[in-house]
Amino acid sequence: MGGLRPWARYGLLVVAYLLALGLGAMVLQALEGPPALQLWAELRAELATFQAEYGACLPPGALEELLGAALAAQAHGVSSLGNGSEVRNWDLPSTLLFTASILTTTGYGHMAPLSAGGKAFCVAYAALGLPASLALVAALRHWLLPVLSRPGAWAAVYWQLAPARAALLQAAALGLLVAGIFVLLPALVLWSLQDDCSLLEAIYFCFGWLSTIGLGDLLPGRGRGLHPAIYHLGQLALLGYLLLGLLAMLLAVETFSELPQVRAIVKYFGSSGPSTTEDQDGILGQAELTLSTLPPAAPASEQAPAC
Repeated sequence: MGGLRPWARYGLLVVAYLLALGLGAMVLQALEGPPALQLWAELRAELATFQAEYGACLPPGALEELLGAALAAQAHGVSSLGNGSEVRNWDLPSTLLFTASILTTTGYGHMAPLSAGGKAFCVAYAALGLPASLALVAALRHWLLPVLSRPGAWAAVYWQLAPARAALLQAAALGLLVAGIFVLLPALVLWSLQDDCSLLEAIYFCFGWLSTIGLGDLLPGRGRGLHPAIYHLGQLALLGYLLLGLLAMLLAVETFSELPQVRAIVKYFGSSGPSTTEDQDGILGQAELTLSTLPPAAPASEQAPAC
């Protein structure tokens, strides 16, 4: 495929992407279609049983109107289930989580503005806050990536590794560290605290949040029976976890994207012109910069005494 023209390479990339979309859709259709049909059948059976027992006491269509109103409220994070005093939507901790989900593009949870003023403010807030968030992430990336490259540079000097192998080792170590600290460990905590949450669901929640997918189908418990102070501390802990975990995830993705193998693939599908200085910079350049700051290894002639 080395002789393909650039337009053919782009076409091949688009076709592969569309095939990946189609494959994912077919797999999810096969996995999720039967459970959805089963849930729909169970719901219809429950409604039929309820109408058979209490249908004479209800006017026609009253149950459907009530369920429609309840589902519409649930879509905005307002639930009528449980004790009404437990509803804490739009308090300060919940609002902080909501604004963080806007500025991080997570969009997680069931909270959504109800008023026209709230929707207009969200548009203006996101338009101004997203560039500021990107600038902050870029500044933190510029500061943290050289720091994170130092262990890989030290390993390259200690084990006499090639720069490409050292970069791969650094990326793998950082990926495992982020997965363990920000995905597996919080998932274990959530699994131990939530009685109705399995370990797989907890991992699914943590990864979905930190990867900014934000499906919103799983949410931590809203603190039923907890003291308000403990509930607020839990919400603030979630906020800190979101911000720190998202930064760690972005740094890991950035490190993997700078691997020579990944850059070679990008260069293959990119321009066929000569590479620029910016294209040649990356994790290897950072590792070499860090290596230059370390004390040089003693030559072999100086390490061993002369015969």
